[in-house]
Amino acid sequence: MEDSGAGMGMRGRSGILALVAECLDQPPGTERPVTMLVGPRGSGASEAHSAVMSRFGAEYPFAYLNFAADQALLPRYALALIARQLERRLPQYRVSRFPRLTLGLLASDRELRMPDRSQGRRAVQRQLEDFRRQTEDRYGDYLSAFLEVAGSALGAPNGAPAVVAALLRDATSRGGRRLPGRVFAGAPQWFGDHPLVPSRDPWDALLELNMWRHSGTEQEKRILDRVLFAAFLDDLRHDTTRWFAPGSYLLLLDNCHTDQGRLFLELLTGARRDAALSGAVCDPLTVVGSSNRWLENWGSSAGDQWPWRLRGPDRACLGDWRERRPAHDSDDSWWYPLRLRDLTLDEVRTGIELASPRHSGLAPFVYRLTRGLPVAVRQVMDVLDLANTPRRGSGEFDLWLRSLPGRRMRRAPHDTLADAALDHLLEDFPQAQRDALVRCAAARDLSMGSRILGAVTPGGTNESLFNEVRSRWLLEPGRTQPRLHPWLRRLLLWRLAADPGEWDTVHELMGDHFEAEGRPEEAMYHRLAAHRVEDVVAHLADRFRELSAARWIRLFNAVTSAPNRLPADRSPLELLGDLAPEAPAQSITDVSVIRGLVCARWLWSDPLGDPGLRLNSVIAAKYDRLSELRGSDIVALYDEADRYRHWRHPLTLTDEG
Repeated sequence: MEDSGAGMGMRGRSGILALVAECLDQPPGTERPVTMLVGPRGSGASEAHSAVMSRFGAEYPFAYLNFAADQALLPRYALALIARQLERRLPQYRVSRFPRLTLGLLASDRELRMPDRSQGRRAVQRQLEDFRRQTEDRYGDYLSAFLEVAGSALGAPNGAPAVVAALLRDATSRGGRRLPGRVFAGAPQWFGDHPLVPSRDPWDALLELNMWRHSGTEQEKRILDRVLFAAFLDDLRHDTTRWFAPGSYLLLLDNCHTDQGRLFLELLTGARRDAALSGAVCDPLTVVGSSNRWLENWGSSAGDQWPWRLRGPDRACLGDWRERRPAHDSDDSWWYPLRLRDLTLDEVRTGIELASPRHSGLAPFVYRLTRGLPVAVRQVMDVLDLANTPRRGSGEFDLWLRSLPGRRMRRAPHDTLADAALDHLLEDFPQAQRDALVRCAAARDLSMGSRILGAVTPGGTNESLFNEVRSRWLLEPGRTQPRLHPWLRRLLLWRLAADPGEWDTVHELMGDHFEAEGRPEEAMYHRLAAHRVEDVVAHLADRFRELSAARWIRLFNAVTSAPNRLPADRSPLELLGDLAPEAPAQSITDVSVIRGLVCARWLWSDPLGDPGLRLNSVIAAKYDRLSELRGSDIVALYDEADRYRHWRHPLTLTDEG
């Protein structure tokens, strides 16, 4: 999962850091969760990993793996790379050792030649000693050999500061050492005693591992992985019993939604479950993973079969996990899922002040546009930092902002903001799905849009586009209706607006559907989007004196939050003049005022329609005039006028758009 960009701030960082600190501070044997940071691409998980490494990397042995690397990261490769990093020499601790894991990897590495089974022990020991010496002569130590075959998984997270990159380099360069001469003393018997290995003789057990790796069934190969994970965790348990050994270890796993990442997590949580059921104390590993997909072993992406409900990271703690976790015999006992949240307005403002101070006054616009998705904030600021940006505060600048999604990016000059942002969010979506999603963006409720507009995942799988979007955390959290994240929907609507005929068609289809269902509010929302202003004005004027003022305002706000495809080369005031020219004073009526109010608020509700919120005073004046025309029940109308006249940006947005 990509970082949110330097200076953009990390959502819930204090909560994540506090949880990690609490876990690391526990005595050996304490049970700790596998914390999972989940959210869409660009929600800041890689930045979270960087922050954790920056804070704890110099104090504790830690390992970081990125499962999105080009190389397929087999479980054995992953364990070897983790152990190699955890062996890093820290001045306050003695070096950690992994004799069981190392022997298990060594015994299952090269195919052992056994001309005579009766020579088993001697032949196995001799061949393993020879292989070990050859590897050490070439790489310095056995685990370092895995740096050559899988080292691409060790790169620093995207956008990581220099201190994190230095820590990762240190973890791979200062770990590792030649194995002591009596490396096999005691370790082979561990494999003979393991319940998953049939052979009780230690050397026969090692030979069993070798045969599983090179000629075994898929099931036997998976059992081998389970044994290696058990060996790794047991090494950690035993290491904490030595003098001057660390009491906790830190493991960071990025992009766990990949096949290799999901398998690793399945093996890790399974090994913990097996150990707990056998009565063993918990390993001393503090694990923080991240995923921008719903993991398959959590069940349906609806989450209705999963015992966990997502928490925000700000107040995460061990007590919360312990209170809610299922029993040890459940596969779900070890998870602790945390939903990375978007930036608040204050966090956007602080990030812009740090990264690009000259644009600090644009924080409200950037927040309204992106809804605080970290990567979106970074991408918008990348465009705003272009050298040819007009002077802020001028009418020319507001006009420039109206077509921001079509502007070229500073760091990717061949891409527009909309193209780059959609490619990032919809990575791996086939073109047919993307096209369907553009159409479905017309609907506020994605499940309704998918059903009415017939968007189905191609390939005959019968899996709806809605489920695919939900599984990638691309729905706006906290909504009773399933809605696309506002930033994603805005980009898709920008694409849809490039085809006026298609825009009108889908909104008319949606409007007809809701009208037939007797849902006029939803129907009018789509009528306005289709530019049928007079129909909407007539409907709102008819309801103006039927409803209480407060109810009418709620209806008005819901309808006028409709999207628009109005020309981007005209200023908000020019567009308003075209849509609703001022009526002569003597002919002012409910209808004429409501027409002006509808058009002004329609433009205003779109951050690209009125970037500078220049229509606030217009909307306030229209509400004042409506109050005069209505004559009674006018307090809510006056309050609304005052709200726009003295507009203060909310820290979080809950607009019905």
